[in-house]
Amino acid sequence: MPILAVLLAGVAFTSFFIYRIESDKRVLETELIELSMVKYGLFNVDVWTEELTRIIIVRVNEFDMSESRESELRIKIEEFLEIAIAELEEGFEEENKGSVGGFLKRGVASVTDVFGLMREKTPEITESIIIFIKDPENKELAKDFLTEKMQEYSDNTFSEIDYSVYDRILAKHESTEKREAINVINDKVDSLNERRTPYSVALFGIIGLLALMIPFSSDFMKAEFTVLTMICGILLSVGVLIPMINIDARISRMEFELMGESIIFIDQVLYFKSKSILEVVWVMITNKKVDVMAVGILVFSFSVLFPVSKLLGSIAYIYSEKLKDNPVIKFLVFKTAKWSMADVMVVAIFMAYIGFTGIISEQLTSLENIALNVDIMTTNASSLQIGFFLFTAFAVLSLMVSHKLQYGGED
Repeated sequence: MPILAVLLAGVAFTSFFIYRIESDKRVLETELIELSMVKYGLFNVDVWTEELTRIIIVRVNEFDMSESRESELRIKIEEFLEIAIAELEEGFEEENKGSVGGFLKRGVASVTDVFGLMREKTPEITESIIIFIKDPENKELAKDFLTEKMQEYSDNTFSEIDYSVYDRILAKHESTEKREAINVINDKVDSLNERRTPYSVALFGIIGLLALMIPFSSDFMKAEFTVLTMICGILLSVGVLIPMINIDARISRMEFELMGESIIFIDQVLYFKSKSILEVVWVMITNKKVDVMAVGILVFSFSVLFPVSKLLGSIAYIYSEKLKDNPVIKFLVFKTAKWSMADVMVVAIFMAYIGFTGIISEQLTSLENIALNVDIMTTNASSLQIGFFLFTAFAVLSLMVSHKLQYGGED
């Protein structure tokens, strides 16, 4: 009994800190996923506007007029000016027909030969335009103009993105931009994982020790069965409260060239869900679809209601002689272990994990294959979480305790 009491204290202590650490880590991971969502990257018009503006600026800075290009441009400008002057002269003649004032204007234009003088000045005007284009100051004006137009077109074409959550996360972690905040959060998550490791090792060490003690020990007394039941209750509680599976599909790297410039997107989260059993149940039960609500009730029954009833029934069976022959108590203690599905629930969760990861991997591979002229790497970062292993430990230990109670007896 003293050993089991110490193990109970160890399970309670380590489980409490694992729950605390996992809760803190979950908040950080949620923020990390939010910053990495594709809506702030690959599907973000602001990012594309920034990238295209960068490319335009690079191209304007690289603009250097060679002699052959200058000659070709001079010819084009002179041709344009000739056409413009001819159209201007034709319009002037048409506008000033049929009136005395118009006759006088046409006479003055004819005497001064204003349009002829404009044609003579065409080479000088062309040269002035060439000098204007080559002026470095005017490059800056061109960049400012193009940048302004790019922003204007994006504002008029796409809906505005809500950055309220994004900005709160940056402010919380005292960061000025996304990559800096992601690095800060990753460091905090790594720190929490390091803090959790000794507690996890200790907890699963205790569970392994209990798994060896139960079948090979002599008949337990009431107090010892009570302690074992309390240990199972702690494992069940933590197992259903913290996440069991993370479903994570993302583009780890996407690179392609646009106008000779490389554009790279890193860690673009396409889909992410992290739920505990109770959260899944709540989502299903609050759903308006009857079939989904029914599944939620079944999941709650198999993963929470029956296991808790079994634990409470075990305590009643141990301490009440009258209840030992009660069919309901005997059913809860001995029969529900076989069909209330704690063990089957573990298998179902594990198979769901395998199914999800298989589907996600297949779809991400298809995405890689259909991408043309794009270097794209996808990642299926889905993983089983510690909640799954704690729930598994509860299922195994509770079955062992029920078997020991039924066939080993207590004094």
